[in-house]
Amino acid sequence: MGKADILSILKSNNTVFSFKEILLTSGERNPALLRRRIYSYLKNGQLYGIRRGLYAKDKNYNKLELATKIFIPAYVSFETVLTKAGIIFQHYSQIFVASYQTKDINCDGQLFSFKKLKPNILNNNNGIENKDYYSLASKERAFLDVVYLHKDYHFDNLSPLDWPKVFSMLPLYGNKRMVGKVNEYYNDFKSK
Repeated sequence: MGKADILSILKSNNTVFSFKEILLTSGERNPALLRRRIYSYLKNGQLYGIRRGLYAKDKNYNKLELATKIFIPAYVSFETVLTKAGIIFQHYSQIFVASYQTKDINCDGQLFSFKKLKPNILNNNNGIENKDYYSLASKERAFLDVVYLHKDYHFDNLSPLDWPKVFSMLPLYGNKRMVGKVNEYYNDFKSK
């Protein structure tokens, strides 16, 4: 990986890079040599080490982008999306991410809460938007993700939801309990 290669990485719009991404971009065939060069870039301040195998241009990287690169595949969802959409009012400092495993990770001062979804749900892109080098659930998909994982959940404001979108995505979960619960939330919303 030459100096020009590291500069092309730094000029890209991504703010977070995995070792694998740097390896592919650099064209380097020797991973051990690349690790030594990355170490040199870290030492010289040309790269910022976030955690093993994950790097940023500097400390001002996008934490949502990082969230989807710790475990792959993954997308930002649950309370992170619902709070921003005004569906729940409780503030959460951690970032909630749909992934293939459940785990809390503290990385560079930020708590990430990964929630496990079945592969057929996790890998379905219905209601997932690609934004600024990370994947983000729509508010309807995040709502369904929460209902999928929780038998009872209190939502503060269901008016931002596009209910036809909710019902069109509901079959992807293949869960009878969810169908009943979503209908219950919808009927409560309509009765207000």
